[in-house]
Amino acid sequence: MTEEKQRVVVLGASKNPERYSNMAINRLLEARHEVIPIHPALETIGDLKVVPTLGEVEGKVHTLTVYVSPKLSSKMTEAIAAVKPGRVIFNPGTENHQLEAELNSRGIPTLHACSLVLLSTGQF
Repeated sequence: MTEEKQRVVVLGASKNPERYSNMAINRLLEARHEVIPIHPALETIGDLKVVPTLGEVEGKVHTLTVYVSPKLSSKMTEAIAAVKPGRVIFNPGTENHQLEAELNSRGIPTLHACSLVLLSTGQF
């Protein structure tokens, strides 16, 4: 587990404990990261305030972890780029090669990985 507290945006956050995005939020909190869940229709997840859009995220973001379909993320290229995350993790099933290429061309590194695996193996 990394010692440095990182600011992590979870795109496609869910209240459902069976969803991987919800599991990731809990694991990130356990690892003492600052978590910013993004979902347009939720107000809170547990004790966390949910931010409805990426455009409302302020400050430096270490990692943006994606839990939305490529159909949805394709519409968010400018919003993701505006957040200027240190990296974007495309979790299994969220891979979007066009978005990845666009982000890479703007100097935003991308990674195909499972955030839960990265957290459990100390590689996050």
